[in-house]
Amino acid sequence: MDAMEQLYQQIILDHAKARQGSGLLDDYTGESFQVNTTCGDQVMLRVKMDGNRVADIGYQAEGCSISQASLSLMYELTAGQPRSEVEDLHATFTEMMHSRGDFPEEKLDELDDASALLGVSKFPARVKCALLGWMALIDAMGHEQEGS
Repeated sequence: MDAMEQLYQQIILDHAKARQGSGLLDDYTGESFQVNTTCGDQVMLRVKMDGNRVADIGYQAEGCSISQASLSLMYELTAGQPRSEVEDLHATFTEMMHSRGDFPEEKLDELDDASALLGVSKFPARVKCALLGWMALIDAMGHEQEGS
């Protein structure tokens, strides 16, 4: 394993253990529950929109280290960002996940530490794990219902 692979592995492990954004929001504008039926990973994600900006994200999740790390990395990348930026990041991340490891370097830079999940794209069975939280966020942003 080269130094870059070790760094990526460490980022994934760190985020899987110390998940950023973990915990449900009490004040939210949309929520989504997603399950990866292949492996049983699941997430309940709530988002608080402030106009066209993602003001906050919170979630409860169970699953493998890839799904947990992806949620944490997604939180760091998207919380506080405009909706359009979050949608662009989602599209880029999804493209990376379907790249089977062949993804342009300049696009990796857009994903910051979330680019550590590039190696997962080589394993189709694990791609759904990495995309689970992103699907929940996009779905939750589409709901305009006030939380309790």
